[in-house]
Amino acid sequence: MSDVVSRGRGVRNLRTAIGYTLLILVALLFMSPLIFMIGTSLKAPSEIFSTPPSLFGSTLQWGNYAEVFSYAPFARYLVNGIVVAAGGTLITLAVSALSGYAFSRLRWRGRSATFMVFLATMMLPQEVIIVPAFVLMRELGWVNTYQALIVPWAFTALGAFLLRQFFITVPQELEDASRIDGLGQLGTFFRIMLPLARPSLAVLAVFTFITYWNSFLWPLVIVNDVTTLGTIPLGLQQFFGQQGTQWHLIMAASVISMLPSTVLLIALQRYLVRGIVTSGLGGR
Repeated sequence: MSDVVSRGRGVRNLRTAIGYTLLILVALLFMSPLIFMIGTSLKAPSEIFSTPPSLFGSTLQWGNYAEVFSYAPFARYLVNGIVVAAGGTLITLAVSALSGYAFSRLRWRGRSATFMVFLATMMLPQEVIIVPAFVLMRELGWVNTYQALIVPWAFTALGAFLLRQFFITVPQELEDASRIDGLGQLGTFFRIMLPLARPSLAVLAVFTFITYWNSFLWPLVIVNDVTTLGTIPLGLQQFFGQQGTQWHLIMAASVISMLPSTVLLIALQRYLVRGIVTSGLGGR
């Protein structure tokens, strides 16, 4: 009997080992571009296209990261990117929470039809509305300003949809109990609903921050002075010049540009899985 149990444990251990080995191989496959980028960022310019190719150069050129900030005003690009992404994320969270609550918990005539029209705007690609958005920014005098980079894309249907899907799952009895305790509509929202929505808000915050952080087309159109208001995607273009492409600096700058999004993802990771499940992105 003990031999059968030992044999069964051995089979399970073997399957577990094979499973973890496959997962590690798949992870390394998906991480290979990132590993290549980090390796190239630490190479000397003469070794980037060396034959045979190598992951790292003969010596690690840590000075490439410092050279990024002297070759171009990259610190300014980082600050601009953080201001735009953080500002856009905060506005999106506030607007999406309020609209999601209104579409899910408040009863008013035309709610469903309005929500469907609101969702239909998600089918419009950015390229379709970029010209009207630019004309509107010009009429407001917002061209080449922070508000032009932030405001036009802060009112999206995706955020309202995510928060609506969560608020629908909250039992009505909880809201009724808060009313009995004397809370009004806003009190129920801020003191009951909003704290419960933290996982969904975390998911929306990560999606929104990364979208703003990686946006290239709209900043390219609306920003005239790249040195002053350029964001990270525009700043990376400065390493492509008449003197040639500085691949080692581009890779170093790309590694640096990943840090804010990575920090945000790590900070909110404990909310993400639960938020994806409760916000309707988990395939329910």
